[in-house]
Amino acid sequence: MSHIVVTGVPPNPAQATPPPRLEINTLVANDKQFSLYIQALRASHFQLGGIHGLPFKPWEGAGARQVPGSRFGGYCTHGTVLFPTWHRPYLAIYEQVLHQHALDIAKTYTVDTAAWNAAAQQLRMPYWDWASNAVPPAQVISMAQVTITSPNGQKTSVQNPLLAYRFNPIDPSFGAPYTRWPTTLRHPRTASPTAQSNVNEMISWLRSDQQDIRDSTFNLLTRVKTWPAFSNHTVGDGGSSSNSVEAIHDGIHVDVGGNGHMSDPAVAAFDPIFWLHHANVDRLTALWQGINPDVWVTRGPGVSGTWTLAANTAQDTNTDLTPFWNGATTFWDSNDCRDFSTKLQYTYPEFVGLNLGDKAAVRAAIGARVNQLYGSGTRQAFAFAAAAAPTIAASAAELIGQTPETHAAPLAAMKLFALPARPAAAGPAAGPAAGPAAGAAQAPIPKPPSTPAKGPTYTDWTARIHVNKYAVGCSFSVLVFLGPVPEDPAQWRTSQSYVGAEHIFMNSMAEECENCRNTAEAQIEGFVHLNKAIAARSGLNSFDPEVVEPYLKENLSWRILKVDRSTCNLSEVPSLQVIVIATPLAFEDGAVFPHAGVGRHCHEITEGQPGGYQTTLV
Repeated sequence: MSHIVVTGVPPNPAQATPPPRLEINTLVANDKQFSLYIQALRASHFQLGGIHGLPFKPWEGAGARQVPGSRFGGYCTHGTVLFPTWHRPYLAIYEQVLHQHALDIAKTYTVDTAAWNAAAQQLRMPYWDWASNAVPPAQVISMAQVTITSPNGQKTSVQNPLLAYRFNPIDPSFGAPYTRWPTTLRHPRTASPTAQSNVNEMISWLRSDQQDIRDSTFNLLTRVKTWPAFSNHTVGDGGSSSNSVEAIHDGIHVDVGGNGHMSDPAVAAFDPIFWLHHANVDRLTALWQGINPDVWVTRGPGVSGTWTLAANTAQDTNTDLTPFWNGATTFWDSNDCRDFSTKLQYTYPEFVGLNLGDKAAVRAAIGARVNQLYGSGTRQAFAFAAAAAPTIAASAAELIGQTPETHAAPLAAMKLFALPARPAAAGPAAGPAAGPAAGAAQAPIPKPPSTPAKGPTYTDWTARIHVNKYAVGCSFSVLVFLGPVPEDPAQWRTSQSYVGAEHIFMNSMAEECENCRNTAEAQIEGFVHLNKAIAARSGLNSFDPEVVEPYLKENLSWRILKVDRSTCNLSEVPSLQVIVIATPLAFEDGAVFPHAGVGRHCHEITEGQPGGYQTTLV
């Protein structure tokens, strides 16, 4: 039986190395690539979205029927060690279809034909670097029409395929409310057939999480050292007190979707923004590979299972990444897709110009770039240390691409590190947050000093959240606050006291919830980093435990908010446990990133509160 084989984009003999996937803000500024991309999207089918979840049917002959013992009808491997690698060939097949359409479209151009053909050869699917700019450009979230250059060379306004996907028809298996909505929606306010996306609310939620997303991304890339802790949101952080790539990914789904498609794994992949989001998840996986070149997929349980993998069966590097064929009779596995540049013919801007065979050089270059993009967390931390030890602040500043002068008077210039005021929900025209577009022309990479000075440690504070994934029957968020919490839940996400959240991204299908609710294996873990909020709001001028612990005991609190904007009493979620972890960090000789010591669980900060530390929970 013939079937589609995932090859990625065919190699171009004229190119020694594959072109990079570009950040979406960079792509929209490139007229030729953006014009081809938009037309290729309009020509592409989105039935590939059905692989991820609904309509729960076999794809390309991979599994004639759902295996016994599976509690999820789609193929996606959420909550397992295969989460990052399963999505790699998934993105690759989408990219190969997109690229072929672009090549065909380029051949129809009657002006500047060589340039259009060259642009098509270079085109790869873009990524959205939400850790740099949490709000995507208007071309992705608000513009019903976009302007492109058409094959006759004229500027033309066309319907924007990035805004939503129109179902034709809606599969009857979708269930309510999805059977009522003719297009994908983001933050709909009602379940009626006339519901519309609420772009302003989506922007507001994304902006409110910008600092949390950036801090989580930095800590993921710099402190997580084991594959289980990196790959998925099940309990077990490897001692890093940092989120997994899946936990961060979950939050983007919830922030973008609200009560719409992106917040539900069963239908999320039909929203066009899904592919921009997951390309960035793959990029973070690639960056983590560059920093940890000798670590890869380790054996782990399958938890809920998939269409072809039974629940709680072991998974490892040799497990088939179904339904993605790599030949007539075989599937991709995690080892096959480890080398994305050679095997799948794409890369990312951070790797351009690097000798990928030189692990040490790659590790140093990627580490420096990560510091440059996301390393603001170390600026604040070493601001406190600088008063007593200017040399360590200078070394840290150089490592993260800042001038030592930035840290000269840290305690008198806390405004440099304060969290921005929560903006009111802005209109679509506001566009992305200020700052350089990730993926733009490669900025110079700062060179780390050869011998950073040793200095005093400082304490990193995080709130660790454990909760059952199916605790409330839909996707939800555990919001963390420092200070007074507004009585009106509609103000929680934009309040001055809001710090960040653990977002739970769950399947809405009734049978899935019935099978999995309250099962031990559904316990998930996330972290909210507190240092920036402490610096901005406490007035303590210190991260030392003797002053921070009393402050957190008095001011730290949490709430549960469902994606439909309703609330849930903490007492109704017995699986919830929030504890605070204090981790010593310091630079060591030759280090690019701060070194984390052993974290201390400060149970007394949250003990006795609903959803706080409980001796009966692990």
